[in-house]
Amino acid sequence: MSPAMLNMWISFAGMGLMILAVMTIYLSRYKIKNGFFKLISAIFAYACLIIGGVIMVYIVFSGPTGA
Repeated sequence: MSPAMLNMWISFAGMGLMILAVMTIYLSRYKIKNGFFKLISAIFAYACLIIGGVIMVYIVFSGPTGA
C-alpha cells in the first residue's frame, strides 16, 4: 500500500472518531439520565475527539506524499 493510501485510511479513521465523538456527546448530554453512564460516555467521547484531532494534525503536518 502506498503512503498516500495509508494516509487516506488514517484520515478516515480520524474523521470516524470525530463523528463517533459527536454522537456520543449528544447521547451523554441529552439522552442518558444515569450519572455514571453519562460520565463514562462523556469520557469516551472526549477521548475519541482528542485522538481524532491528533490524527488530523498528524495528517495535515505530514505534508504531501509525493507519489
